[in-house]
Amino acid sequence: MPGHYCARGKMKRHAVVALFLLISSVCFTQVKPEQIDAIFRPLTDDQSPGLSVGVIHDGKLVFARGYGLANVAQRTPITPDTDFRLASVTKQFTAMSIMLLVHDGKLRYDDSLTKIFPEFPPYGKDITVRQLLNHTSGLKDYGELYVKQVGEQTPMDKVPQILDKGVLQLLEQQTTTDFPPGSKWMYSNSGYAVLAMIVEKASGKPFGDFLHDRIFKPLHMDKTVAFEKGKNEVPNRAFGYRKDKKTGEIAFADQSPTSAVLGDGGIYTSVKEMAKWDKALREHKLLSEAEMSEAFTPVQVEGGVKFEDGKELAYGFGWFLNPYKGHEREWHDGGTMGFLTTIQRFPKDGLTVVVLSNRMDLDPGEQALKVADLYLK
Repeated sequence: MPGHYCARGKMKRHAVVALFLLISSVCFTQVKPEQIDAIFRPLTDDQSPGLSVGVIHDGKLVFARGYGLANVAQRTPITPDTDFRLASVTKQFTAMSIMLLVHDGKLRYDDSLTKIFPEFPPYGKDITVRQLLNHTSGLKDYGELYVKQVGEQTPMDKVPQILDKGVLQLLEQQTTTDFPPGSKWMYSNSGYAVLAMIVEKASGKPFGDFLHDRIFKPLHMDKTVAFEKGKNEVPNRAFGYRKDKKTGEIAFADQSPTSAVLGDGGIYTSVKEMAKWDKALREHKLLSEAEMSEAFTPVQVEGGVKFEDGKELAYGFGWFLNPYKGHEREWHDGGTMGFLTTIQRFPKDGLTVVVLSNRMDLDPGEQALKVADLYLK
């Protein structure tokens, strides 16, 4: 069959024959770089924003390539070292931060919001850290709350950026949740902004510093940052763009009023750096396999886990967990002003695909799965 091969042969020694037959029972898919390149090459050109692609197979970064421009005005090309805003792919790092603090004995998954923040309104006593992690807290959407606070008629470029601390303050002004905590699943950026503040409270460090000290530095993710304007800079930074619906022209669109919130989406990194993250997960460099199992255990709620389109899903701590074509999968997409991203991990197949884009008219998740299809035949 094209694209596949199976070892076959004869050897004299019985022990060797047995070993050879064992090996020969496994078929390996051969994927050539040009097959992957053919998926992404048509999506952009050398005059437009684009994307960066990383494919890790059997622990090796077997494909890493950039397409298009990181900075259109300066004609800076995208490379595998270009740093993109991860958007919601950040959530797995926020979840890992919480898990590290549980490992340290500074938090418990069943701790309530009011235990951690005694000044939080009474409704917080029914919300646990675990529910924040798996999106069953029922917290109100901070984006909607912020729009109401600043006024719907305020031009976006006049709205100051809200920070994680501001999200917590908005939620402290509420008196109830959208549904009883633990009773259903609803994707919550609010929950992950609050988790960032819990990391600060439990660790005594700013969230960005905790990420650096406990995750990025130990894993040698030296070019990865939780970006805070005025505090740090993003190396090899990609800027975000969108396509004007009327003219079809590419327009600069790098930040929104919520782009400074760290816990739900503020990390910048590259596909090369994400390969280090993937290796750490595979080799359990930060937490043991038993400890990590919490992140990869789907939450069970009445009505199941469904996204806006009604599609059945599964979710753990910062990871979607529903399989793909019968293959076990750990994945997450990200989307924010100017950026769309995805990580698709197939742990039992030894395959991970990362696609980071600085334009909003592509579908990194769809394209990443086209790459996966090349391997998972």
